[in-house]
Amino acid sequence: MTKSLRQTGRFAAGLTLAAALLSSVSLASAAELKWSSPTDPQTMDPHAVNSAPVLGFLNNVYEGLVRRDKDMAIEGSLAESWEPLGGDGWRFNLRKDVKFHDGADFTAEDVLFSYERASSEEADTSSWFAPVKEVKIVDDHTIDFLTHAPNPIFPDSIANFMILDKGWAEANGAERPAKDSETYATLNANGTGPFKLASREPGVQTVLEPNEGWWDEKKHNLTKATFIPIANPATAVAGLLSGQVDLINPVPVQDVGRIEGQDGLTLHQGIEARVIMLGFAHGHDALKYSNETSDKNPFQDVKVREAVQKAISAEALVDKIMRGNAEVASQLVSPQMKGFSEAASERIGYDPDGAKALLNEAGYPDGFSFGLMCPNDRYINDEALCKAMAAMLTQAGMKADLKAMPVRNYWPELRAGNFDMYLLGWSPGTFDAEHPVRFLVTTKNDEKKLGSWNFGGYSNERVDELLPQIQKEIDADKRQAMLDEVATMIRDDVVYVPLHVQPLLWGSKSNIDLTQRADNFLMLRWINVN
Repeated sequence: MTKSLRQTGRFAAGLTLAAALLSSVSLASAAELKWSSPTDPQTMDPHAVNSAPVLGFLNNVYEGLVRRDKDMAIEGSLAESWEPLGGDGWRFNLRKDVKFHDGADFTAEDVLFSYERASSEEADTSSWFAPVKEVKIVDDHTIDFLTHAPNPIFPDSIANFMILDKGWAEANGAERPAKDSETYATLNANGTGPFKLASREPGVQTVLEPNEGWWDEKKHNLTKATFIPIANPATAVAGLLSGQVDLINPVPVQDVGRIEGQDGLTLHQGIEARVIMLGFAHGHDALKYSNETSDKNPFQDVKVREAVQKAISAEALVDKIMRGNAEVASQLVSPQMKGFSEAASERIGYDPDGAKALLNEAGYPDGFSFGLMCPNDRYINDEALCKAMAAMLTQAGMKADLKAMPVRNYWPELRAGNFDMYLLGWSPGTFDAEHPVRFLVTTKNDEKKLGSWNFGGYSNERVDELLPQIQKEIDADKRQAMLDEVATMIRDDVVYVPLHVQPLLWGSKSNIDLTQRADNFLMLRWINVN
């Protein structure tokens, strides 16, 4: 009996030792990732805020009917396949046996619910669905998106349309998104994607864990991924150098050489799809932030807007502020985008004397003062860019009162119209030149879901007339001719001042394998820690 007890005790001890060894092996093979960017996702709701920090982060948690692969090509996601319904729209054949993170089945009801939610007045994504007339469920795994006219690029246009579980949203009072307030979906998530939301502390950290029940093939080895927002670039670099974080996005341009030359670190470099630009308060009858010109708005005069562009040396900004890590932009999309206009590729260049002459012609020989709004944690060197441009504009006679702020405060200010001029970056979700026209240039129309990011209130009847024709035109040459006409009008009317195409600059530990896409989305499903 005593022997048996001793043997049992040794057996139990052996089990304990084995468990400890297995635990140590598990810990050794555990691949955790800590990464940082300046901007914390504003919300966990994929329909509430149409911005890259939100969409990029939530693409790891939620999924859409389609998605983009490593080379930005469209492929199936929750839809296995799709086909056009003549010229009436598109049919999507949904993937079967897909589960949401809480175990609920994915069906066409969830797609219809998500469409109604994402296209609603409360959603920031409603413009995506301007071409849609009606959505009809055929059966549990087939759904039709019927459009007002033939729309050959519709599948590309909804790559970031993410699907919520209808039952979960309704049970938690999140039937509609909220841009500037909170719902249950603001801090919680229930998608079908490769990662689940484990915890969320806004402004502090957000933790994701693998979805072991994901329908697709697992190509990562992460056991935990923690996002830590770090607004100060120097602090982010220090965190990477000390090993407190494993990856930072972006690397400050002034630290590119330092990261590139550091043993144990890798610099990942490329060109993003995002164009950085200046926007104007076209629709304001008077300046809001001028010391002396409070009864009119000089920016309503195209001569003044052209003077702004001539006063700014985009080449100097790229050279000095971006340290050569960018490309000067001539229009609202980069040359890599479909529909880029070679016909409108000649940029209004730097000409400070010409700027002063135009101000004089416009009736402002002594110039004027105005308010320039700028984020300080959204784009690479955003505040530094605005300071440099403010100095250039002041030299030409336009004295800029610069107000820089965190992006969480910046978007509400722009939506409220609290600016005379502002900085904006735009990455076309469809990788097509039609995209910024629809969002940034077309006359704002909530009913038609157009112009949702046209903060300045620009309006041009010809642009409004051409947009639906561009959207439905199948002939490539005819479509390009219309895009050329629009791009030329945008340039000649100086609707925006394009500055540069932003670079992709990520820094990581050298044991991290990743894919860097042109949309600047960090896709955890392709990350391996070796």
